[in-house]
Amino acid sequence: MMHGHEKSDSAIVAVKPTNKALHSAAEQSTAELFAAEPVEPRAETKRNAGQQSTCGTQGQISVSQALERIRRVAKERKKEKFTSLLHHISIDLLDEAFFELKEEAAPGVDGLTWTEYERNLDRNIEDLHARVHRGAYRALPSRRVYIPKADGRQRPLAVAALEDKIVQRATAAVLNAIYEEDFLGFSYGFRPGRGTHDALNALCVAIERKKVNWILDADIRSFFDEISQEWLIRLLEHRIGDRRIIRLIQKWLKAGVLEDGIVSASDRGTGQGSVISPLLANVYLHYVLDLWAARWRRREANGDMIIVRYADDFIVGFQYERDARGFLDELRARLQEFALSLHAKKTRLIEFGRFAAKDRKARGQGKPETFNFLGFTFICGKTRSGKFLLTRKTRRDRMRAKLRMIKQEMWRRMHHPIPQQGKWLGHVVRGYFNYHAVPMNFRSLAVFRVEVAKRWRRVLSRRSQRGNLNWAQMTKLMNEWLPHTYPPPLAEPEHRRQRLKVGAVCGKAARPDLCGGREVTRVPTATKAPAKLARSAGVSPAQVRPSKPPGSECCVRRRRRRTRSVHSGCVGCVIEPRNDEFAGAETVLMVERNMCNAVMRGIAVPPGSKSTSRAKGSRRNLGYLVTCRRRVVGAGWRRGLGRPETFNFLVA
Repeated sequence: MMHGHEKSDSAIVAVKPTNKALHSAAEQSTAELFAAEPVEPRAETKRNAGQQSTCGTQGQISVSQALERIRRVAKERKKEKFTSLLHHISIDLLDEAFFELKEEAAPGVDGLTWTEYERNLDRNIEDLHARVHRGAYRALPSRRVYIPKADGRQRPLAVAALEDKIVQRATAAVLNAIYEEDFLGFSYGFRPGRGTHDALNALCVAIERKKVNWILDADIRSFFDEISQEWLIRLLEHRIGDRRIIRLIQKWLKAGVLEDGIVSASDRGTGQGSVISPLLANVYLHYVLDLWAARWRRREANGDMIIVRYADDFIVGFQYERDARGFLDELRARLQEFALSLHAKKTRLIEFGRFAAKDRKARGQGKPETFNFLGFTFICGKTRSGKFLLTRKTRRDRMRAKLRMIKQEMWRRMHHPIPQQGKWLGHVVRGYFNYHAVPMNFRSLAVFRVEVAKRWRRVLSRRSQRGNLNWAQMTKLMNEWLPHTYPPPLAEPEHRRQRLKVGAVCGKAARPDLCGGREVTRVPTATKAPAKLARSAGVSPAQVRPSKPPGSECCVRRRRRRTRSVHSGCVGCVIEPRNDEFAGAETVLMVERNMCNAVMRGIAVPPGSKSTSRAKGSRRNLGYLVTCRRRVVGAGWRRGLGRPETFNFLVA
């Protein structure tokens, strides 16, 4: 019984006949008696025979399964040419590509928006799918728009029509399944799962850990506008053997650009701004630059060599100068073969690395030059101990351009309510921080926040004759709407402070040779909570307070260079207050970071108290961060706005 309740399909008799079986109908009964080995039938199916392991219609799951099969074949066979790919551009893939587009994206030459297309989405997608597969699909020209660049120039962009965006995104999804297995590891631009911060981190690690003394900061002149379409198609045909996919790409390249009512087509460029353009650019540079550079590093380089590429921006590092100059000469010849060239003013070869400052100082030269990459300026710095420290700071021109944009927009929103202005500014500043918040860039972020507040205050003061705001009022608005560059301050709790003599902090363990000194603020010491006792009691480790043997508490002791300092013998432990009067008090954790072995030392200090350390005869107050015995005080303290606020930090 088929599809019955608690029933399965009937057994399927094996095709192989029994031994000595007779095939005539008259001898059928005799054959059953004299059959030597009756073949057993196959086992019954555990579900319906017509049921498949994949979806009947190619939904989101089946689409990912199909792309995964393509990816697996591309990974196993590096020289395989794919001859049948168009059928993967299905209705479900087109529908998924449509919802990946931005709803507020600018329309193309047809003026069709995302919302209008969604009203009859099913019918529109089915019609688009039919036109693509029968060859009736025609690409429309792109609309030319210009956006300002950081240097004041205009960047030309090509805005494609909505249906062109849908087909391009679906095609890019199929091609990404192939080329993601081919692209090399130092390529980061416009790839799934890779971003700008991945490229920045890779470059920092390479410069710090490899023997890099020279940096080649290269820039390709008008890359997206100078790509040879003929070479691009030839490079695509290395892996794409489906002529229908090639014809789709040719339609987009030959569609041209509409500007001032005139459609202009060219045999160069991929139309920067279109959906398919980043993938085509990566494919072009993969064959032109990446494979050639990897081969040059294996065969020609005498020392270490690093390379990081994000789209058309790439940085190459070398150990020896002769390798750097030889690579640069051969790179110019290589790009010229494929209709590309380096920008003469933006391409530089500079001395940069761990030993650059030392070598230049020995030759009587100045500090090492800096270079820009992905919105940051890379600087050869050093720590307080004199070791090399790679510093990244926000580019000045990018910050000025962003502040200029904020100023223009704030004048347009001058008479909007303050909550609306604050909400918009909060989004802008938070987005700016999300990208530029990298190590050693704290000062630039703090400056940007203050500059935004200055422009906001100027706009609010011009709204009326009585609209002038003082900085006390403006600080409240900043704290309410603009994100901070440090953890939010905590309310200072009530606690009792005790004035003691130096040498009397630890009682039994006090050193008599330090008695009689100046008064200091008592500091509860850090104690280590045993993990076994906490687990057996069923409480958190911070709630367990073991008994301490005499002499286990830390005291104030004299160090070299006439410096008194509170130290803790508890390394990497849970912090808890020692005395009952501090049981409910919030504490500040002063963190010392050991750059050699990454050991974290914690010292618990009541909020509002002063440090017992004294350097060069002057008392020092706690700042926002204390790293490597270095005090970092916030901008508010330097402007005379009062004591730096405190925050909590737990070391587990």
